[in-house]
This record gives sequence, C-alpha cells and structure tokens, in this order.
Amino acid sequence: MRKNRKRQVFENVEVVDAGAKGKTIGKAPDGRVIFLTNTVPGDIVDVQTTKKRKAYFEGVATHFHELSDKRTTPECQHFGVCGGCKWQDMGYEHQLFYKQKEVENNLRRIGHLDLPATTPILGSKKRYFYRNKMEFSFSDSRWLTLDEINSDEEIKDKHALGFHIPGMWDKILDIKKCHLQQDPSNAIRLATRNFAIENNLSFFNPRNQYGLLRTMMIRTASTGELMLLIQFYEDDETARNLLLSFLENQFPEITSLLYVVNQKQNDTIYDQEVICFAGRDHIFEEMEGLQFKITAKSFYQTNSEQAYELYKVTRDFAALKGDELVYDLYTGTGTIAQFVAKTAKKVVGIESVLEAIADAKANAKRNEIENVSFFVGDMKNVFNEAFISENGIPDVIITDPPRDGMHKDVVQQILNIAPKKVVYVSCNSATQARDLELMKETYKVVKVQPVDMFPQTHHVENVVLLEKI
Repeated sequence: MRKNRKRQVFENVEVVDAGAKGKTIGKAPDGRVIFLTNTVPGDIVDVQTTKKRKAYFEGVATHFHELSDKRTTPECQHFGVCGGCKWQDMGYEHQLFYKQKEVENNLRRIGHLDLPATTPILGSKKRYFYRNKMEFSFSDSRWLTLDEINSDEEIKDKHALGFHIPGMWDKILDIKKCHLQQDPSNAIRLATRNFAIENNLSFFNPRNQYGLLRTMMIRTASTGELMLLIQFYEDDETARNLLLSFLENQFPEITSLLYVVNQKQNDTIYDQEVICFAGRDHIFEEMEGLQFKITAKSFYQTNSEQAYELYKVTRDFAALKGDELVYDLYTGTGTIAQFVAKTAKKVVGIESVLEAIADAKANAKRNEIENVSFFVGDMKNVFNEAFISENGIPDVIITDPPRDGMHKDVVQQILNIAPKKVVYVSCNSATQARDLELMKETYKVVKVQPVDMFPQTHHVENVVLLEKI
C-alpha cells in the first residue's frame, strides 16, 4: 500500500531553539520536533512540512504571525537563496549563545561527560569579510530567482560565477556581492565574469561536462598578499592566456596567479598539477612573527584573525614549561606545532597530506625552528608502537582532526601511551564528544573553550583540555 505523503500544515508554531546544521526547532501538536530552515528562535509561524519521519518533521515557515526579537536585517542581497550564511537574520550575540549551547549539549548528551564551567565563547571581531579563502563555480545555466521565473521577460544572461545552491550540485547562483571575503575579492570575480562574457569564453556546464571556465579560488592573507587560481575544463591555451593576461594586468596586487586544467568528473585539485602563470606559486601568512607558506593545496584556517585566537587558547591549555615532548596530530602545514614550539622541548607533527608536510618542513626552516619534526602518513597507521618507540612518549598531545574526528585506533593509541595532557581542537563538537566518551575513564575534562571562527553560520570550533585522572 502506498504511503500517505501528503504534506501537513501546522499553525501558530513557536520556534523554540536552534539545532544542528543551522536549522531551528519547533514542536508539532503531537509533540514531535519540526526542523525548520527559514526561522529564528522566537518566531511564531505557520509551517508547511516537507518531510515526515517517525520521530520528527522537516518543514518551512509559510506565514509569520510574530517575528522574534532575536532577528536582525541580513546584510547580503543573496541571503535565503545562497545558503552560505544561514544565520545572517539572527543577531550576533544570539548566534554566539546557540553555538555555545550546541557545544555543551553535544559534550553532555553524546559524550556523557561531566563538564567544568564552560568559558564564554570567543566571538569574532569581524562579523563579515573575515574569510581568507573563497571558491566560486562557473555555470552556463545559472539558478533563476522566483521573480525571474515569474517574469514575462526573456532571460538572456544565463551565466553564473558564484555558489552552489544547497543540495544541488549542478545549480549555481550568480553572486553580485559576497560579504565573506575582503576586497578585491568581489572586484576580481565580477571582472572575470564580465571579461569572459565579452570575449565569448564559455562557462562550464556541470551536467554535460563541457565549457572552458570551471572554478575560481581566491586566497587573501593578513600580509596583504593575494592568490588567484582559475580552474579550466577545456585545454584552450589561447583563451586561457587571454583571461589570465587580463587578470594579471587588471589586478597587479595579485601575488600568485595560478591555473589548473582539470577534465575529471569532480573539481577537486589535490590530484592535479597547479601551474603558475604569473608571480610565485605561493603566498605568505604571518602570525606572531612566524611566516607560513600557503600554496593552492595548503590547508590553513579560513579566518586568519580568529585562527590566532584559537591557537592562543590551544597554547594556553597546553601550558608548556619548556621541557615537554609534544605530539601534534593532524598537524596540517604545522601551524600549531610551530606556534607552541618555543615553549616545548620538541614537537612532533603527523599529517596524511604529503604537500602539507612539505610546507610544514619549509615553514619550520624559514622560521628557524629546529625543535620540530614532521612525518607523513595515515594517522591510524603511522601513530603506532614503533613510531612512539622511535620518537618518544609524549608528555602532551595536541590533536586537531578533520570533521569526522579521530579514528578509534588513534584514540586507543592515545589511551595506551596516556600522556599527562591532551588538548583536543575540533570543528565538530559532535564527533569530538564521541571521541572524548571513549577517553573518559582515563581523562577528565578540565577546560572547555568554544571559539567562533565563522560568524553568520552555525559552525563553531571548540578546544577541550583533558588531564589524566
């Protein structure tokens, strides 16, 4: 028998909380949770359901009876369609409140942890234009707004250089102005789009895989240096040189002008050759006098100013006296390792990405830091008994894994060697809580410090200090 998929309407629903992934929460008349995408806690709305599950609904507000006092006016004209800044309509002080609440809830409910008093979340001084890296996609069939669809006018310009519509890999929203990266990011993007159209350079068609222009990446640094990478699909040297020469002349402030020719199904560049067209193949970031070389494939925290605050928290939690051996797991380009090295006897960093470790070694040499060593390989394979026997038992472990958290074998190895302290930096407090639960028989949570790296979004970093019981 076919299930009843009829959508339901609930009237006068009070939005009571903010949940995971930027969604807000209301309650249906039968007590089930409703996850909403276009409301702010405190709104009272009518809801049209979009999905029905055994324990919850998903829905969208169709009518607002009362607007929350937590609301504010979004800065961006693309808000509500783009999906990149889901909390722009919520006052920043309220964003911070719900981020801190999410961290504490995850640690308690998922990790079943006894927590000390959590230090208030560190907010970001910059609430807009704080990102140092942005990636945009080209499309020859841009996403049309409702006004355009309902208009009788013929749509002639279907080019897009912007962001993917949430949940739609082949639909690109053309962006007029993005509030996430400082100038000249918007100027470069718009000039590229206009020049390409004027010179009949084709935009990529993601569904049918054709077209010249595929993606654009812009990196800025606190040093004032700037990197621009254009990813081409078709290998047309004349057209490629035409665009790159224009950008070189139009924007002399570009330090590193790069390109990739990528004819794979996906647009990741980590297995592609990056070619330098003009300038050098890298830029430099700086922190407390340390210089970090950033290449097209480098990972670096995308909010430079808040990264500094995050690393200071990490260093403070480690509280090194100068005689400790420190392991920095998932070290990336070695930023944390070098940041704490001056207060440690030695720091050992491990990372799976070969290029990142090459950058880490080059950075350490440039910064004249001699008490660091870097090793490359899959963490669960490298971080073993032989490695520890060769490099020594650490007094302190700093770990900053990707969103998925640590592999259970890595957690077990930490428990096997049982250092005095573990400082766990995480961009996903849910997987952090899962890992910490596995460690709670050996370690107690001493400090918790959320750090807001991404204003106007639901994302939040968190640092936890563990001490051996």
